Amino acid sequence: MNRGIYITANDRVTEHAIALLKSIRLHDKDTPIVLIPYDDNYQSIAKILNESYGVEVYQDLEFIDRLSNRLYEIFGKGFFARPNQFRKQACWFGPFDKFIYIDTDIVVFDKIINTTDYLDEYDFICYDYQHSKGIKNVFSQKVIDDGVFSEIELKDIFNGGFWGSKQNRISEDILYKTFAECAAHPEYFDFSQKTSDQPIINYLLLKEIPRRFNIVRRSGGAPGSWGGSKHFQMEGNKLIDPNVNQPVEYLHWAGIRIQPGCPYWDIWKHYRYLGEVMPPDEVPPTPPQKSLLQKIKENIKGIV
Repeated sequence: MNRGIYITANDRVTEHAIALLKSIRLHDKDTPIVLIPYDDNYQSIAKILNESYGVEVYQDLEFIDRLSNRLYEIFGKGFFARPNQFRKQACWFGPFDKFIYIDTDIVVFDKIINTTDYLDEYDFICYDYQHSKGIKNVFSQKVIDDGVFSEIELKDIFNGGFWGSKQNRISEDILYKTFAECAAHPEYFDFSQKTSDQPIINYLLLKEIPRRFNIVRRSGGAPGSWGGSKHFQMEGNKLIDPNVNQPVEYLHWAGIRIQPGCPYWDIWKHYRYLGEVMPPDEVPPTPPQKSLLQKIKENIKGIV
């Protein structure tokens, strides 16, 4: 069985994609990686990733367009803040028997493809503590009130930036059917922070794949992965999670702008410029301060 990694990217996230690929290739020179273009502006990043890291573009681009367009048209144009995130659903139909999907705002600290070993026993894997925060950014209270999922099932909520499964484990028909169910009940989902695919893919997995496993539940525990976690300890250019006394295997800046001053900036910068001369930080410009008169005018306008 062949296994590989999928990513989505366009030219706009070139810097993030380079950091991710450098971190992957530092620990793994050989695992095949396929780029699913996020939109039509991907030629530059595709060339860089192919020439430097052996990344191939998903072969059937027409299929990706057809699939993603059909999926978000089920909800209606304009419903989702970022409909192109649904292009990652092409993972189910790509060349790999077993795969992991990785967002580009991630760096890895190990041979991350080894997480697919769990797919010998399970049909779906994830690796995060999203469930520990409850159903926020995924579901609304309505799914509990209506008994759509049990409390135990809701403990399998995951972050859509890192997950793995098997080729054709979800069919096109199942995707369309599930999206239609979701479109019929938008009140079940929490889109308040402009998430797009995460609520829907969580619904899909809870409904369709019972043999699922979150790696943080392995024997002996597992480290966290969110870039907003403040308790990780630096050890060289890696991190330790003192809660389990284990090295962090990947770091995900979900919901965080990667820039000087952000959490674990030095970690991201190290991998982005690995093998290159590291430039000095460019401090983001400070927003102009409003004058007292401007503030008074805004307050009056708000009252009116």
